[in-house]
Amino acid sequence: MQPDQQLDLSGLNCPLPILRSKKALATMDSGQVLSVLATDPGAPKDFEAFCRQTGNTLLESSVTAEGKFLLVVRRK
Repeated sequence: MQPDQQLDLSGLNCPLPILRSKKALATMDSGQVLSVLATDPGAPKDFEAFCRQTGNTLLESSVTAEGKFLLVVRRK
């Protein structure tokens, strides 16, 4: 699946990955998909909570071969 928008937030620590993602999602249409790369160890749990609170869907939460977190969110 090809995301509609991608963000590489490597090197940013909480809360910046969530804040930047929230800003990007605000510009997207309902149903569009945002792919985020992050290095913050708290990012998977942060994105899980963020999606639960906002009604967006966390489609994927995994670790890449480079050891980065891949988080894929579908806008509600």
